[in-house]
Amino acid sequence: MELRFLLSQFIRRWWLIAIPVIAAAALALPDMLAPGAQTGGFSASIRYSAFQDISAIPRSEGDYQDLWLSSELLVNALTDWVRSSSFREEIAARLQAEGVAFSAGALGTAADNERSVGQISFGYPDGPTLDAVVDAAIAVLQTRAADYFPQLGGQNASVTVLDRTAAAPAPPSLPNRFAPVLRIAVGLLAGLGLAALSLYLDPFVRRREDVASAGVPVIAALPKV
Repeated sequence: MELRFLLSQFIRRWWLIAIPVIAAAALALPDMLAPGAQTGGFSASIRYSAFQDISAIPRSEGDYQDLWLSSELLVNALTDWVRSSSFREEIAARLQAEGVAFSAGALGTAADNERSVGQISFGYPDGPTLDAVVDAAIAVLQTRAADYFPQLGGQNASVTVLDRTAAAPAPPSLPNRFAPVLRIAVGLLAGLGLAALSLYLDPFVRRREDVASAGVPVIAALPKV
């Protein structure tokens, strides 16, 4: 009975619920009609191997285990460097020297490695700029590591690119995909809140259910004319 009463009250105030929903739908309509605006930018990636000067690694004749271990440790170190702000600063400085307009804050990077093979993923709003970013990142790996890793003995790491993908459109993130639906849902909640507030502040008695809900017994009711 109580649920039916509340439902009838919300139906009576349907226009209060509809106003925020219509407003939210009007704001979300451009994004729904133009899915291209919900871009995820562009993404690219590289896979690489790295090694340091063989003469700097003490080993016995014919023992190559230390060589592979050295490569694995170096890729681990480069992976940590790629995640740092100094690596982004190196990319920005190189692009600035080449006259490429670049915003370091808009660049997304993720790095990982599997033993002696490293992987870097990049994300940026502009495709051609992202290709330039990848070129700059490879150059930084090949020419600037000695300044950050003293254990290289002043010599840069030998970095070989195993695989590289060109900048390609990335799918939009989940918040961007569902943003229009979320806006309409928020509008619906706001409308229900307005209807509930109107019900709470309404001082008038219109139906016998209104009297019964206040705990007052109903003696008689006049039929609707």
